[in-house]
Amino acid sequence: MKNIFRLASAAAIGAAMLLTSAPASAQLYDHLLTDKNSDVVKNLEYDTEIVVCGGGLSGVCAAVAAARHGSHVILIQDRPMLGGNTSSEMRMGIVGVKEDQCQEAGLIEEMQCRNFYYNPLQRYTLWDDIIYSTVVEEPNIKLLLNTTVQDVIMDGNRIAGVKCWNSNNYTHYTITGKLFLDCTGDGILRLSGAEFRRGTEGRDTYGESYSSNEKDNSNTMGNSILLQLRKTTDYHPFKAPDWAYHFTADDFNYDTPKAPVAGQKYNYKIIWRAHDNNFWWVESSGVKFDSIWDANEIQFELKKIAYGIWEYMKNNVEECRDYDLDWIGSIPGKRESTRYVGPYTLTQDDVVSGGHFEDVIAYGGWTLDDHNPNGFMNKGLASIEYTVNQGYGIPYDCCYSVNVPNLMFAGRDISCSHMAFSGTRVMATCALIGQAVGTAANMVLEKNTTPAGIRKDYIAELQDRLEQDDCMLPYRWRKVSDLTLAAKTVAENEPMRNGIDREWNGEDNGVYAAPGEVNLTYTWAKPVTVSAARFIFDSDFKVRGKRMRKLEATTERVPMPSEMAKAFKVQVRVPAATKKAKKLYAKDPATGEWITVAEVSENYRRLVNVSFDAVQTDAVRIVVDETWGAQKAHIFAFDVK
Repeated sequence: MKNIFRLASAAAIGAAMLLTSAPASAQLYDHLLTDKNSDVVKNLEYDTEIVVCGGGLSGVCAAVAAARHGSHVILIQDRPMLGGNTSSEMRMGIVGVKEDQCQEAGLIEEMQCRNFYYNPLQRYTLWDDIIYSTVVEEPNIKLLLNTTVQDVIMDGNRIAGVKCWNSNNYTHYTITGKLFLDCTGDGILRLSGAEFRRGTEGRDTYGESYSSNEKDNSNTMGNSILLQLRKTTDYHPFKAPDWAYHFTADDFNYDTPKAPVAGQKYNYKIIWRAHDNNFWWVESSGVKFDSIWDANEIQFELKKIAYGIWEYMKNNVEECRDYDLDWIGSIPGKRESTRYVGPYTLTQDDVVSGGHFEDVIAYGGWTLDDHNPNGFMNKGLASIEYTVNQGYGIPYDCCYSVNVPNLMFAGRDISCSHMAFSGTRVMATCALIGQAVGTAANMVLEKNTTPAGIRKDYIAELQDRLEQDDCMLPYRWRKVSDLTLAAKTVAENEPMRNGIDREWNGEDNGVYAAPGEVNLTYTWAKPVTVSAARFIFDSDFKVRGKRMRKLEATTERVPMPSEMAKAFKVQVRVPAATKKAKKLYAKDPATGEWITVAEVSENYRRLVNVSFDAVQTDAVRIVVDETWGAQKAHIFAFDVK
């Protein structure tokens, strides 16, 4: 049975998805199914344009970006939910840059604002479905959950397809495509023969002074399993299972000196406090265990550590007496395993110097945070952090294979050294890379070229598209449309068309509008044709990453960013309204000559694009009808096309 997932229209795609994903139980028979007339295992074939392997944040952002730009995508995820380390299975908070002004926007910010809107109590299982909704609402994406890539089909040096297995529905899939994106972190598409590295480079390999190794080795940072605590009013002692480790004070008796130089930070196990609920240091050894092949052993090891840790903390640390163990993870979150080899390898010096790349397509800002490869069992130092420039650039050349011409990658497995990886590995950074790679993949198909061809001929166009999609790129600002720049407006409105879609270095770069005000207007000396508008609203980057709470059990609701426009309309002025305009749109009864061409309500997005039938006009304005609580809405960008 073969299903073709390459269709011409959104309606056709939706209909096809209903047909191709219909459950086996929908096939009704007038006889009993037995071993004589039915199969145990089903075999399905799909053909698409882009295959994305891995449904963490990098894979989700890659798939959604490619789909929104028009490509047909199949997203393969080996778990029952999306989100990877941030999902309800693992519950790692999303981190990235540390400065407010550099906070990551694009698709990751859209999902986090969506989470505020639909999940104000910050429940992790609902957060899973926020990510799920972001994917399944795209008609160009077919999602295969619980599906594991088992093999790669090659056509010469190109990937022709992947073979997958779903143990939930007893189905083998053969999925063919034109481009393959590995967002798994572990790099399963290495089965293609793509060049890769695993481990830690020696200090001299790339001249990295922060490296703790004299020579190359296979050591990696370890995996972690997380705990969540619940505040309680009664003290009850905690007993760990017999198979867990049982720690004593001597296990935590070690010196904790501070880093000797500025720009360094030493981190240790944090057993003396429970209020921040941060158990990142419950970490396996990347020396004793292989982060991929020893997955089962690592899971048991981390369970033994986690239960033993909480037994000691609950019964011996004063602050912890007021907390109970509410949840413990089952699936360890991975830090490090595999890195592909791309045309460029990002290194420590690139990160520390700010990453000034001609082909920049994303950025980072997490410290170079190198964990001790012995993990929790190292009695002293757990990790060393090195300060970096906020918003250092990450180049496109780190995101496609040097020897498999239709293989791209995003997330933890991009081309970088171990030391650079210690900063790029965090999820907000991975999400930015994913969106960039998904956008580039769509352009590969659109331009009928290769990933390398995008670098050679279209990198500037890729960068422009990313900026239009609210992905800030370091050391440059978004190009404003010619139509917007040709308009006249009052001086107070100029920040809306400077291309800087956020507060930056003390400059606001936005305007304020109270509900009902009509002063956010662009005018032209002669009528122009307008059919779309683009807005950036203030989603409050000071809310740190909008990450999920570590203490989940609470009745406190998180509010929507108060200065974001909740409802607004776009109006055009048509002095002598044409017959077409009269037919399509209704005039504003208050003014007579203004026509509302678009209305948005219940908005939770920072980036909002609206389109409408082309209309001739000499003026366009936005009218805010309602905010999410503030007296005025704060608007960073208003562009017309």
